Amino acid sequence: MELHERISPGQSAASNTKVDPFAEIKNRIHLGVIEDLGRQIFNDDVDRAALKSKVTAEITTRLSQESGIAREDRVVIAEDITDDILGHGPLERLLADDTVTEIMVNGPSDIWIERKGKLIPTSVRFADESHLRRIINKMVAEVGRRIDESVPMVDARLADGSRVNAVIPPLSLSGPLVTIRKFSKDRWDLDDLVRKDALSLDTADFLRRCVEAELNVLVSGGTGTGKTTLLNALSTAIPDSDRIITIEDSAELRLNQRHVLRMECRPSNVEGEGAVEIRDLVRNSLRMRPDRIIVGEVRGAEALDMLQAMNTGHDGSLCTAHANSARDALARIETMVLMAGYDLPLRAIRQQVCSALDLIVHLERLMDGSRRVTTITEVQRMESDVIGLQPLFDFKVDSVTETRAVVGSLRATGLRPTFLDKFEKRSIKLPANLFQVVPQPVQVSPLAARVGTR
Repeated sequence: MELHERISPGQSAASNTKVDPFAEIKNRIHLGVIEDLGRQIFNDDVDRAALKSKVTAEITTRLSQESGIAREDRVVIAEDITDDILGHGPLERLLADDTVTEIMVNGPSDIWIERKGKLIPTSVRFADESHLRRIINKMVAEVGRRIDESVPMVDARLADGSRVNAVIPPLSLSGPLVTIRKFSKDRWDLDDLVRKDALSLDTADFLRRCVEAELNVLVSGGTGTGKTTLLNALSTAIPDSDRIITIEDSAELRLNQRHVLRMECRPSNVEGEGAVEIRDLVRNSLRMRPDRIIVGEVRGAEALDMLQAMNTGHDGSLCTAHANSARDALARIETMVLMAGYDLPLRAIRQQVCSALDLIVHLERLMDGSRRVTTITEVQRMESDVIGLQPLFDFKVDSVTETRAVVGSLRATGLRPTFLDKFEKRSIKLPANLFQVVPQPVQVSPLAARVGTR
């Protein structure tokens, strides 16, 4: 019987998307194929193309033994089961869509995506909660982690580097929840960010030279503003001869240099033992003769060890932190240093901060969904008990269109940084007019123009 014949006249279109008439058949075939080909499916040494052909053939054979299914439905069922076994089920088509930047699963029947900074509901559905749990288990198992009632919350990553967060009952009262932060298949550099209007051409060139001059840079911003993307882009300016160590909670950075050592922290096991924190990895990295240390995100006591590394000869280090502004980023760093458990005077902490950091690059997600660098700020020395901050570039909004698109650009403030001696030591030259204020044409509204002509 075909799909449209299985739906009673009283059912609404919304309820149709939540009911899979072939759920029982899919589950039966899925389990059968797993039993027959299980070892081959989870063996990394098996040719994936050959395995897909074998899985598809097995599914087709089993489907041929089922009666009352239309040819079109058989094709869809085969694709769904293949995605479940070799991929990530209904999410596979969303993961393959390069325009989707985030996937939010609020239960088996409520899946949203982010596209161009906007949240959009989708018609993608899981058969039931058990179907969704199978996909979650597959995701976390790929990186050697587990999720169950004893460990109901987990962070993981997919093979392409996308970040996965999953929460299941009893912590979640809405069923299994999954949030996937996707990353571009292609590694973006600063020129790509210029084409996306996240940076201006001059500021991109300035940041590239800052990395070459081995300035210590902190990238700050809110959730989903593009901090990791910018960190990846900044890392492209690191010379190929440098020995680089990356430290992350969940490995997302992708560096193409020849001498890159990647480290990832490890959560505790079921007994609550064996955890390796980012702070432990930062400490250990100092014994590995790094030229540069890149911390994916500073979020705790490791802030103290990162500052110590920057202050003991590891110039050119990069890291990110959640914050609402450059000033807030410094306040968060101070708070995280206090989390290390040492009773340090606030003035001593601030002296460490201003001595370690040279530059703060702050990003924001604007009202139109675009992600922009809004300030590039120099970290100066202490003035009384306050760390001096000097904005070098600020984002200025020229107008907002009828479609709520923000028109503006990142412009120089006219202030020159005090760290120019670091550029001179490494024979790196900056354009003479880089920090000059460029006069902008006066924006005259249509109404003012009409009044002026009378």
